[in-house]
Amino acid sequence: MRLARICTAKGIFTGEYEDGVVTTDGDDEAYVIGEDAELMAPCDPAAIFCTGRNFGAKIEQMGEGDLPDRPDWFVKPPHALHPPESPIEYPEWIDSFTYAGELAAVIGKRCHDLAVDEVDDALLGYTILNDLDAYEQDRRTARKAFDGSAPLGPWIETDVDLDGMAMETVISGEQRQSATTDEMLFHPEEIVAFLSERYTFRPGDVISFGSPANPGLLEPGDTIEITYEGVGTLRNEIVESHNA
Repeated sequence: MRLARICTAKGIFTGEYEDGVVTTDGDDEAYVIGEDAELMAPCDPAAIFCTGRNFGAKIEQMGEGDLPDRPDWFVKPPHALHPPESPIEYPEWIDSFTYAGELAAVIGKRCHDLAVDEVDDALLGYTILNDLDAYEQDRRTARKAFDGSAPLGPWIETDVDLDGMAMETVISGEQRQSATTDEMLFHPEEIVAFLSERYTFRPGDVISFGSPANPGLLEPGDTIEITYEGVGTLRNEIVESHNA
């Protein structure tokens, strides 16, 4: 099942997405995306936990040293969230802007200190995150935690097979990233369990699992499409800053 969060003239609702229509919880009212409603980011996280250095090929490509012996992570704040299909303004204060297509889990209930075999029961499902990066800035917070730096969506898929899940990132029709989840150094459930030792997760919190090789530069006019098999496609366009 695909769970979507939508903005309508009546307010913000969550419901089941099917063939461009979202049927909202409770009243069973149907909204057509693009006519009656627009997709929002599919959850409202208190924090977005992002895993770095989780694909060996990327670590080698970027010259980031030895393979890690435990997950490496950082946190994006809620104001980093950005909806699917909505244009992304190219920040006027940066010189280089990069994408990274990542699978992400959404927490379904308050939880802490999970065992690996308890993770599935704590999750609502999986979605897709684009870890946007102002690459030339100093340190991760300056690079990755700014407004709109975490496009998320288009929905939450509740029924996912993580084994060998294929992904690709396509920029304006050109494939830039291609990999499978089998190439991850740490399995998603391992990462969620590891971070849950340190954090109390709340419903809607997001944990992403790193990007394959070939993250790359973006320019105004580029369209980004990140697809994870069985989950969906997160799509956004890069546009000039309104202040440019």
